[in-house]
Amino acid sequence: MSAKLERLSQKLRDVFGETLQSLVVDCGEVTIEVAATDYLNVARTLRDHEDLHFEQLIDISGLDYSTYGNADWEGRRFASAAHLTSIRHNWRLRLRVFADDDAFPVLDSVVDVWPSANWFERESFDLYGIMYAGHPDLRRILTDYGFVGHPFRKDFPVSGYVEMRYDPEQGRVVYQPVTIEPRENTPRIVREENYGDVGHG
Repeated sequence: MSAKLERLSQKLRDVFGETLQSLVVDCGEVTIEVAATDYLNVARTLRDHEDLHFEQLIDISGLDYSTYGNADWEGRRFASAAHLTSIRHNWRLRLRVFADDDAFPVLDSVVDVWPSANWFERESFDLYGIMYAGHPDLRRILTDYGFVGHPFRKDFPVSGYVEMRYDPEQGRVVYQPVTIEPRENTPRIVREENYGDVGHG
């Protein structure tokens, strides 16, 4: 680990102490995880603390850990990860927080801390179904207003639930249940007729 990342890690431990559920340094990046109840206060401290000064939010992304690592995941399912930059200190940080309820994931909005979070949280809500309490305008941003479900969830069907087509009799676009038959996406293997026979050469 570089001296810079070690210094950042130590400052984070000094400032947050037991509030940090984990601090991981991997691939030259620092990731901290906090509880949902501490998320908003930690975000404000990251922005305002003189030794940290993460004044810029780069991105917020939703995460669905239901099949993490192609295995049965034991922890909570939905998380949000904020990617932050301190221009003053030339540091980058990932702040991850898991929603407490898998059935109805809710996290605090950080729009009041970093206004650029607005559209990122809307995208996370739209694609993962994560609610952001306190968001000023939480509505879909990429899918249609009548869209059912959240397409980046791991259990969302590849072909969706409904399909859209123009109905000339009604003179408008209509939605109907998907008529596409589900199929397994496996590669087709083509071999010679005598492949594997002894003496074939």
